[in-house]
Amino acid sequence: MGDRWAVEVDRGVCIGSGMCVNHAPDAFALDTARQSRPSAPETDADERVLAAAEGCPVEAITITLTDSGEVVFPPEE
Repeated sequence: MGDRWAVEVDRGVCIGSGMCVNHAPDAFALDTARQSRPSAPETDADERVLAAAEGCPVEAITITLTDSGEVVFPPEE
């Protein structure tokens, strides 16, 4: 069985660019305030979700491994 990811969007940082929805339309949606939200709090590891996080212009998306809490994105500086 593959990794499971917890996906969070910091709505205080999100600018509603929609890049996440473009990269992973099944994993993200914009609400009526044009703020991103994950479609589900957990998902199977998916390169499209990672690409969405990497493509976010303000790094509002955090991905962690559900079993260990290890940060997948953003990388530690």
